[in-house]
Amino acid sequence: MDPVAISIFGIDIRWYGILIAIGIVVAIFIAGYSCKVKGISYDKMLDLVIICLPIGILGARLYYVIFNWSDYNGNIRQMLNIRGGGLAIHGGVIASLCVAFIYTRIKKVSFMKYADAAVPSIILAQAIGRWGNFFNGEAHGGIVSYEFIKHFPEFIQKGMYINGTYYHPTFLYESVWNVIVFIILLNILKKCKVDGMTLFAYIGLYSLGRFFIEGLRTDSLMLGPLRMAQVVSLIGICMFLVFAIYKRKTK
Repeated sequence: MDPVAISIFGIDIRWYGILIAIGIVVAIFIAGYSCKVKGISYDKMLDLVIICLPIGILGARLYYVIFNWSDYNGNIRQMLNIRGGGLAIHGGVIASLCVAFIYTRIKKVSFMKYADAAVPSIILAQAIGRWGNFFNGEAHGGIVSYEFIKHFPEFIQKGMYINGTYYHPTFLYESVWNVIVFIILLNILKKCKVDGMTLFAYIGLYSLGRFFIEGLRTDSLMLGPLRMAQVVSLIGICMFLVFAIYKRKTK
C-alpha cells in the first residue's frame, strides 16, 4: 500500500495522519453525546481535548522511543518525526489521563465523569487510527498462508502481501475489537450509574483484546523477553477486575 495519500506543493500527506485526524474529529463528535448522557459540560470536555491531544501524542511518541531507544539514541530529529508511524497508544492514554486528572482537580469537577464520557470516543478513534498502520505496512502479525488470507477482502490481501509474503492483519483484528468495545462502552455509559465503570471497562476490555492480538504481532515493544503491551494489558485487566469487585462489595 502507498502510505502517501496526496502531495501538495511537494509535501507528502500520509494516510497515517489523515486517519488520525479523522479519528479525532469523530471522537469529538461522539463526545458531545457522551457528555449529555453523563450530564457534564461539553465545553470543558473540548478544553480537555485541546490540552490532552498534544500531550497524548507526545506521550505516545515518548513511550515508543523509550522502548526503541537503540534506534533513536542521539537522533533528536528522528525522535520527533512521527509522520511515518511510531506512536504507542498506551503511552498516549497514560499521558492524557494524567493530564485530565490534574485538569479536573484544578477545575473541581469529577475526573471519573469526564473520563467515562471520553473513553468511548478514545476507543473509536483507536479503531480508525489502526488503519493508518495498514497503509504504513506496520503493526501486522506473523506469516500466514494464502489459504488463510484469502478469506479476507482483496484489498486486505494486497496490503498484507509484503515482500512476497502474507502476514496476519492484526491491525484489522484490533480495529474490529475496538469497534465492539465502543458499542459495549456506550451501553455501559447509558445504563450504569456508577462513575468510573465505563473508564475501567475501557481499560479492561481493550486490554483483553490487545493481550491476545499482541501475541500475534512481530513488531512488539519489548521489555527484555516480555512484550510490553501484554504486560500493560495484564495490569489493565487486573485494574478493571479490582474496580468491579470493589464497587460490587461497596454497593
